Amino acid sequence: MTDEDTLSQAASEGARARQLLENDLLAEAFKGLEESYTAAWRSTTIDDVAAREKLFLAISIVGKVRDHLTAIVTNGRLAETELRQLAETAERKRRFGII
Repeated sequence: MTDEDTLSQAASEGARARQLLENDLLAEAFKGLEESYTAAWRSTTIDDVAAREKLFLAISIVGKVRDHLTAIVTNGRLAETELRQLAETAERKRRFGII
């Protein structure tokens, strides 16, 4: 796989991740899960340490999934920029007869 293929794949994945993050249904799911887990976490008794720890981890995981998708979007944008720069460089070389 060439660098351009890798960059194209990253750009494509970034676009798909961006669509997911902009999807209202997924945003509502993230929000609902966080609210549900937070409410359950707050309603635990003082002796229920294990439940609080599990709920805290669940809340953290929801955030980590969102952060992972955001990182893919960022990487995709960087890949798009790099692909654009590669195309511009190739065009300049072609225009000046370097290639």
